[in-house]
Amino acid sequence: MTPTDTTPAAPLYHLQAELENAFDEIVARIEALIEVYRRDGGAAWALEEATPDADWLRRILLDFWYEEGQDGRVTRSYIGLVAASQALLDEVGRVNRAKAQFSGVLERIRQEDATLIPGLKALLPARHPALNAQLRDQGLARLHLKQCWRALPTADAPLSRVRMAWYASGRSIKKLSVREAERKLMAFDTEAPHIRIQLHHLAGIPDGEPLAQVQKQAPLMRANIFFAEPLADGRSRRAMNVALPLFIPSPDGRLPDYNRPPPFPQPERTRAKRSDERLEDEPFLPSIRVYRYR
Repeated sequence: MTPTDTTPAAPLYHLQAELENAFDEIVARIEALIEVYRRDGGAAWALEEATPDADWLRRILLDFWYEEGQDGRVTRSYIGLVAASQALLDEVGRVNRAKAQFSGVLERIRQEDATLIPGLKALLPARHPALNAQLRDQGLARLHLKQCWRALPTADAPLSRVRMAWYASGRSIKKLSVREAERKLMAFDTEAPHIRIQLHHLAGIPDGEPLAQVQKQAPLMRANIFFAEPLADGRSRRAMNVALPLFIPSPDGRLPDYNRPPPFPQPERTRAKRSDERLEDEPFLPSIRVYRYR
């Protein structure tokens, strides 16, 4: 092997070491956050935990694992509220900065050589014996990277009240050109009758017609938060999605007024269909979830 052959490995090696250090920092910062919470206390409420305490908070903040059979696109949610002192908010900020650093290094590794990622999922937990024991004892699989880097939600200022509700009808819509849709269909078995039919349909529309690829989103909890005093920019409320406990500035350690949503979203759509819906009712290319605009 020539020296030239080894040069690409050097930056990847350094990126791997940087990712290991970033993961270690996330764990260390979470442990520091828990120690501050044990010291400062502060009221807490959780959707599926009768007595949320420091042990509960540590368990959910260090849940970085896939369960067997878990869809890789799905993350587990832990809905809750935590009344936070300024010292605790400072620790939350440090955790989120560590998570952002981890996410940034991970993205650089993906750009350099995405094949390294599966090995890293096995390597990183082994650096922390207690976490690795948890991995074995609970029968969990490998590291769930998104659960590592997703940020802890925080309110901008003390709140007067919080109103939470499930949002179960969300979807993401991505515009596609006819040629992009064709490339996606061509990735399938083009001899299959259903793919041939869809390619035929696609050939029958103008090349310049925009199409929409629709992805249904998993149910999520949305919190409407109301500030005790208007912010400097005049805002008095804000809506935010919360998959982890919401940390709320609270000098007296108490939670604001809040509701208790049901543990699961309603199984059926309860919101009326929008009158200005721009997409056709039936998918134009079902295999890739593509619709035509009305």
